[in-house]
Amino acid sequence: MREFRYRRVSDVATAVAVLDAEPHARFLGGGTNLVDLMKTGVERPALLIDVRELPLDRIESTEDGGLRIGATVTNSDLAAHPEVRRRYPALTQAVLAGASGQLRNMATVGGNLLQRTRCGYFADVTKPCNKRVPGSGCPAVEGEHHNHAILGASGHCVAVHPSDMGVALTAFDAAVSYESADGPGELPLAQFYLPVGDTPHLETALPPGALITGVTLPAAPVAARSRYRKVRERASYAFAIGSIAAALDVRDGVVRDARLAFGAVASRPWRARAAEEVLVGAPADATTFAAAADAELAAAKPLPRNGYKVTLMHNLVVSELTALAEGVAR
Repeated sequence: MREFRYRRVSDVATAVAVLDAEPHARFLGGGTNLVDLMKTGVERPALLIDVRELPLDRIESTEDGGLRIGATVTNSDLAAHPEVRRRYPALTQAVLAGASGQLRNMATVGGNLLQRTRCGYFADVTKPCNKRVPGSGCPAVEGEHHNHAILGASGHCVAVHPSDMGVALTAFDAAVSYESADGPGELPLAQFYLPVGDTPHLETALPPGALITGVTLPAAPVAARSRYRKVRERASYAFAIGSIAAALDVRDGVVRDARLAFGAVASRPWRARAAEEVLVGAPADATTFAAAADAELAAAKPLPRNGYKVTLMHNLVVSELTALAEGVAR
């Protein structure tokens, strides 16, 4: 048993100040990922700063018709909120596809975005891993990688980000708000996660010691016609082997607006912008949808045992866009 200290805070300024004074501390939300990593020895914080009582647990409409979601809102409350269900149904579906009901009751929005990869080599401290120990190697490249990245990876890391919620937030141009010792700031989710490159241990663009305070979703009329689809190896609680958040606005048989993001294919939720460019202005039919999938997946670089993901994601793009075009409800 490794000893650590625990402190509960009730305001954002104190939380940030405590972490600034203790660099080896970690913020504790629901603990659904951090506590597991502490048990395996991947994380060894000297101090846990409990932020669950911070006044960041509300979901509010913004002046432009979007939503602001506090960082300590639980996944269960997020999925059940009537405005989330009405304006961003894919987000509700994504959250409900993740974990179990008990875990969703504990997990927080801020913590979900910061969860670490579920790569087996990362979780096993007896194995090398460039995320844990920079420069030690990535055994997944030659080893077990059937559920690893096909997009945006490098020879230094081929792990994938496990979030379902993050995929839907990425599709709808969410922005992450934070507080640091230097004051407040905001990062578009598209810039929040850093490319793997040769520094996979650097995962986000958050300043050191920053606390996520919320996520803002801008108004997006197309999001009201959206879906999230997750494929996993068993029907119960499991991480995705491929997922998609899709939204489509079709008028007179032509795509007027489209949003696509992929999950479980890269180190971060993957915005499918090449596919979106093919879709907008084109006929809303299977030929266009297949061409959009091909455009995005042209950059895929599968490993020897995860090439199936290219076909899987192609089929997900076509099936989900077809369902949206035809108005098929879930």
